[in-house]
Formats: sequence, C-alpha cells, structure tokens
Amino acid sequence: MATLNIPLLDAREQDFVLYDVLDVESLGAYNRFAEHSRETFDRALSTARLIAENEFAPHNRKSDLNEPQLIDGRVTLIPEIAGALGSFADAGFFAAHQDYERGGMQLPWVITQACMCWFYGANVATTAYAFLTIAAANLLDAFASDSQKARYMLPMLDGRFFGTMALSEPQAGSSLGDISATAEPREDDLYRINGGKMWISGAAHELSENIVNLVLARIKGAPPGVKGLSLFIVPRYRLNVDGSNAEFNHVSVIGLNHKMGYRGTTNTVLSFGDGGECTGELIGRPHHGLSYMFHMMNEARIVVGLSSTMLGLAGHRYSLEYARNRRQGRSATRKVGNSVPIAIIEHADVRRMLLTQRSYVEAGFALGLYCALLVDRQKNDTDATVREHSRLLLEFLTPVFKSSSSEYALIANDLAIQILGGYGYTRDFPVEQYWRDNRLNPIHEGTNGIQAIDLLGRKAQMSGGLALALFIEQVRKTATDASTVPNLAAHAQSLDIAVVHLETISRYLIGAVDHVGIEKVLANAKPYLDIVGTITFAWMWLKQAIAASHNMATTATELHSFYRGKLQTCKYFFQWEIPKVAVLVDAVKRLETTWFEMDAAWF
Repeated sequence: MATLNIPLLDAREQDFVLYDVLDVESLGAYNRFAEHSRETFDRALSTARLIAENEFAPHNRKSDLNEPQLIDGRVTLIPEIAGALGSFADAGFFAAHQDYERGGMQLPWVITQACMCWFYGANVATTAYAFLTIAAANLLDAFASDSQKARYMLPMLDGRFFGTMALSEPQAGSSLGDISATAEPREDDLYRINGGKMWISGAAHELSENIVNLVLARIKGAPPGVKGLSLFIVPRYRLNVDGSNAEFNHVSVIGLNHKMGYRGTTNTVLSFGDGGECTGELIGRPHHGLSYMFHMMNEARIVVGLSSTMLGLAGHRYSLEYARNRRQGRSATRKVGNSVPIAIIEHADVRRMLLTQRSYVEAGFALGLYCALLVDRQKNDTDATVREHSRLLLEFLTPVFKSSSSEYALIANDLAIQILGGYGYTRDFPVEQYWRDNRLNPIHEGTNGIQAIDLLGRKAQMSGGLALALFIEQVRKTATDASTVPNLAAHAQSLDIAVVHLETISRYLIGAVDHVGIEKVLANAKPYLDIVGTITFAWMWLKQAIAASHNMATTATELHSFYRGKLQTCKYFFQWEIPKVAVLVDAVKRLETTWFEMDAAWF
C-alpha cells in the first residue's frame, strides 16, 4: 500500500475553532489589531500552510533518518532544514506578532500560534529552531535593556540570529536550584561565564549568523538555591560595535545527545569558558533569573501542548485515511465465502480508536488556541480586571494544557500505530515517527509530575484561590449555555457534577495539608491534574458542540457531516471520559498514598 499524501490539518477544523468557537474576529476591537480582519488572518494562515506543506513536511522523514553530526567541533545538518527556515524568515514569521515598527505583522498571538500549528504538524524538529528563537526574543523583549534588544533581539526577529535557553546541567535537570554554572563580574559590566549545560536544544548549528544562548548561572557570592540564579545573554560569537560578529565566545559543543525523537533538532552538551574566556551580559537584575526565564518556559509549555496536539492530530489524520483505504476482514453480518474484504474503518474497534484519537486531539487543539487567546486578552484589553483574570486563568491552564495534551496526544499516536497494525510499527509509514517525536513532550519543559505539583501546590491556590474560581466560572458558564441546547443538556449536567467534584476535592486537599502534611497531599497531585485535565477537555468539547449545534441550524447541508462528527465526538467524551472524574475523586479523597508509602528497599 503506497504512503498516503494527506493535508496536515483540515482547514475546516482551524476555521471552526478560530471563528466559530473562539470568535477571534472580535480581537479587531482592540486598538493593536484594528487594521486586521478575517481576511488578513486567513492570508497569514494560508501562507503558513503553503510553506509548511512545501518546505517543512518534505524533509520530515529525511531529518529523522539523518541525525545531526558533530565533526571537528561543528554540527552538520541536512540542507533542507536551512532552506525551510529561510522561507519561514522571508515570510516574516519570526516577527509575526511584533509591532509594525519592528518589521512585524502585529498579528494576535492566537493567530500566530494557529500559523505555527501548520509547522508543528509538518516537521516539529525543524520548527523547534524557530520556536526557540521566537520565545527567546520574547523574553528579551520583556526584560532586556534597549541596547540588548537592538543588538540581539532585532536580529532574532529577522531570523539572522537564532536563540536557545540553557537551563539544565548534567547534575541538575528540573532541579534548577542545584545549578552550578558561575558568573564572575568583570570591570566592563560583562561577566565571565563558566560551567556546563546539558540537553540544550538548538544550541549548535550553522543555520544562523549567531546563536544567542540565554543562560542561567550563579553570580559568585549569590544566595544558594533558585533565589541566587541570574540570567545572561551568552552569544556564540561576541559582537562588534556595529553589531557584526567578532571573535568566538568559547561556547563549545562537547557532545550531541541522540534522542528517540526530534532527531532533526540538535540537542547538545555545552561547555562555557572551555579553552578561553566566555562572557555574558546580565539581563535585568541579579538573582532574578528564574523569574525571567519562566517567561520563556511558560510560553514553551503552551508550545509543547500545541506541538503535542499537532503530532497527535497528524497521526489521527493519517490513520483515518489509512482506515478508509485499507481493506481487511469481513462484516460480521456476511458470510466469508462470497464476501469481499471491507475497509477497516467499518470495524467497530477501529472506529472506537479513531473516535478516541479525535476526542483527544481536537479538544487539545481548541484548548491550545484558547490559551493563546488569553495571551491577547491579557496584553490588550482595556479593562484591568479582564487583563488580570485572563492572566490568572492562563496561569492555571498552562500546566493543565501542557500535561494533558502531551499525554492524550501520545495515546492518540499509540492508537495510530495500532490502527495500521504491523505496518504502523515500520518506518515505511510516518505514525511511528509521530509517536517517537511526541514521547519527549511529557518530559519537555518540566515533567508532567512537576506540572501536577505546580497545579495543586501553587496554581489552585493562586490569589487566594481566584485562579481556580475563574476556571470553574468559565466551565459553568459553558455548561449553562449548553443546558438550553437540544441534545446537550445531559452533557451540561455531567459537566456541572464534575465541577462540584472538583470544588470538593480542591477544598479537601488544600485543607488536608495541616493535618497530614504537604508530602501526602502532593502524592495525589497527578490524579488531581488528571481530574482537572478531563474536565478541561470536556469543557472544550462542550464549547465546540454548542457552536456545531448552532451551525447545523444556520449553514448549508454539505457541512452537516462535519458538525455531526463534532457532536458525536463530544458525546463520546462525555460517555467514556468524564465518568473517570468521579472515580479519581473517590481515590483522592482517601488520600491514596500507596506509591508514597512504598519503601525504596521494597522494589
């Protein structure tokens, strides 16, 4: 069976979520976006699709099979990566969200992320170079001096300099308080940077004129732990006064890590100051580095969620088309003797797997773009209360989206392999690569266990519980809207019941800290995250079901199959996924600590 050639994303899906579910056209009411309309949004989306399909997707497999090589201290990549990123830069996507004065398109963040979804789905490894650069530039925009922005950020927006974040070290992965890289002040406001970094994506290549590493290090004499970390700009090459490259800054690549996925993205072991002096520029104030870096990390967590979703969606779309074309087995109602094989999509279990995939990835897609929309509201709304509530809601949803989407989408990729059967396990078909690429995302930017601790230990209690209350308010509003729609009232009731469970278990866990201790409570952080994640995905499905029901009554009949598919997938999620909330709540109420109480010696 020949490899199938299918679109990366159904354009109807993107239009439906952006315009019918999220109403992004309403952003035109903000002064910043007043010159935009659906027409300009669609032009940007169309350009992204064209470049993604023609420049990024064709070398996705090639870059997977031809990993980066470290030769005489330099990294070599297949040439198609540079060509694709060149087209990305020429189209203005590095600066798409920036002001017109900076050469940007001044697009809403939700539209730029919708554009990026095409690239995530086409070739996540090549897109990683672009995403890291955009996120690093955004951090500089928020915290760097005007001089630093001119010398480093503006070339990044042009795509001439690329960016990275260098946090982890061999002995300190997620435990950033154990970072040992040092920064010693010089007399000229620069710092001597010394130490090593590990797992640094995109930090070695010949794709750009320079590489701007954002490095967490400890100024000598700084307090221990995370409170003593500062953030530095450490370029691969120092800059002359005119901004051109000067001498090598002794950021040395001493090895490449070879991962099971994302193989086209260089992943490096770096040494700073090995063989000569390495200098860096302090960003902002000393000892505030981690708070600055969280700006980039939180953005990265939303991107992890969206890229997870797009890899899951790519696997779903491929396995769906495969199931429509692959003929095997007979109908249970026909005799085998004279019947012909049927398309495997006719088998109930294959439909079950396809529907499960769809319920995960399409809810994740909607949630990711909703989070991006909150960024626009947080930054641009004229009402200070709306801005603050958008910020709190985004803070609450960030660990939920990053974790739930990376887990759900990985299950979807696993099901894609299952649908293809033995073929799915071979390199002749792309679904095994989608799974390998996606397996990194539950680890990326803080493991899902860390996200769970953040959600229960911090975000659910943020601003006296206001973040959690705002989330519950939004979910209940959707349930109220759905309660008046025929065929959705039962779903609305189920969601209301799940929210009551969430309120009850949140109060219980937060209150239990004083009685049983923080460790036993946080031992239940992961199931708590699963409760919130399930409710959040159900919320996204109900929002889509409301829009689909409305459109069924007002649009041409040729689109009704699309909307019926939405309604049926919503029904699946409420039949099979939302009941899990009650089961999880019952377990968490008992302060389930079996794993916590398992002595290390018993393993």
